[in-house]
Amino acid sequence: MTQDRGVPTFAELEDVECEALLRRHHVGRLAFTFRDRVDIEPIHYVFADGHIFGRTRFGTKVDVLVHHPWVAFEIDEVDALFTWRSVVVHGRVTFPDPEGAASDQAHYVQGVETFRRLVPEAFTAADPTPDRDLVFCIFVHDMTGRIATETPDPPRR
Repeated sequence: MTQDRGVPTFAELEDVECEALLRRHHVGRLAFTFRDRVDIEPIHYVFADGHIFGRTRFGTKVDVLVHHPWVAFEIDEVDALFTWRSVVVHGRVTFPDPEGAASDQAHYVQGVETFRRLVPEAFTAADPTPDRDLVFCIFVHDMTGRIATETPDPPRR
């Protein structure tokens, strides 16, 4: 037996709606390329001041991103098959140096303080993931959002 469903309606989200969605969530997917391969990884993040802040550890992903910094980032909020919202961000990832120029230091501190909104113990002795000591920042270059709903007027959150 199949369930009766309405006809899905798709629409664009306004920038303010995209930003609200980014603020509401803290797990997204980071997509990046190297040569002929596209990779995508889940990450914890915090959105603030037009930036996506997160943390990671040194490794292959960082080696690739240092040389190929343009990325895509996506989050989804799914209520049902035809009731969802999605945001895709394109931007450039940076790794602010806490020992670098004053602007780098300031951006590093901003990243640490912003990420502590999500994990208050981050970057302290009580840090639950102390090996993830590298701050990264994605400057939102452009952002698009989509919404799907089964009603003619998409519900806005």
